[in-house]
Amino acid sequence: MKNVTLGIDIGGTNTVFGIVDEKGKIIFKDSLPTNGMEPAESLFERVFQVFDEKFKKFAADYKLIGIGMGAPDGNYYTGSIENPPNLNWGYVNVANAMKKYYDIPFALTNDANAAAIGEMEFGSARGMKNFIQVTLGTGLGSGIVVDGKMLYGHSGVAGELGHINIVKDGRKCGCGNRGCLETYVSATGIIRTVFELLASSRDESSLRNISFNQLTAKQIYDAAMSGDKVAISAFKYTGKLLGEALADAVAILSPEAIVIFGGLAQAGEILFAPTRKNMESNLLHFHKGKIKLIKSGLEEGDAAILGASALIWQELKK
Repeated sequence: MKNVTLGIDIGGTNTVFGIVDEKGKIIFKDSLPTNGMEPAESLFERVFQVFDEKFKKFAADYKLIGIGMGAPDGNYYTGSIENPPNLNWGYVNVANAMKKYYDIPFALTNDANAAAIGEMEFGSARGMKNFIQVTLGTGLGSGIVVDGKMLYGHSGVAGELGHINIVKDGRKCGCGNRGCLETYVSATGIIRTVFELLASSRDESSLRNISFNQLTAKQIYDAAMSGDKVAISAFKYTGKLLGEALADAVAILSPEAIVIFGGLAQAGEILFAPTRKNMESNLLHFHKGKIKLIKSGLEEGDAAILGASALIWQELKK
């Protein structure tokens, strides 16, 4: 009988889950709507109802030995989710809630940290002891690994690169502050940049015909690939701010590599080139040319499950 873990990733819209073996092979996976306005217990009941039914087919060959979870505002130390945005939950003691379903080892962290652990166990950061994972999605998440260990800090929520102040008195952020990096460097951030550029220039652009609520980062990428000046400028500006922020992070953490993951990372060199250029130009002399900027090695559709599963695999190995 082969040991497996259950990886659960709670998103603002959907929750994905699956069983994963020690080498990162997903045996099966599924998803369902999070329905964040309903109580957390409602989601847990639905997840385990589906999971229990599906796992019956595999129970003869696989033994479930742990559960890992990635969630917004998940606290590794307390095993709780604490006032997550987009979820009307308040404070939820998830570690206690899980015991109702399976009394086996459980570990929780935020979704960005889970992605970093997944990268270290199964992706581009295998074998690395010091790296930063940056997830560019609707917002900007990050996970920091130092000396082979996840950096959780004193309170369990270290590593929020998305909420460093990059532009003084800049754009309003969902966290309540102004000028946070994620308001500029994220899928929503680049959309805001495009509209500022459209307002301040008279350049022709196919993006002028799309309303704010309809515009997507993918459309901006497609426009840039077609030579649209506004779209190209938006990627250059996004890369500039990301590169500058990463240079600051390197000065403090001295990582071997920075791994970029998420929807916006799919833009490839149109984002990576200005990011690399601006990071390099702002690095201290002894870091120049030594920090790798690499794309995630995880399949985007599987990364959340692999990250959550990698978290509990890591705990079980301790």
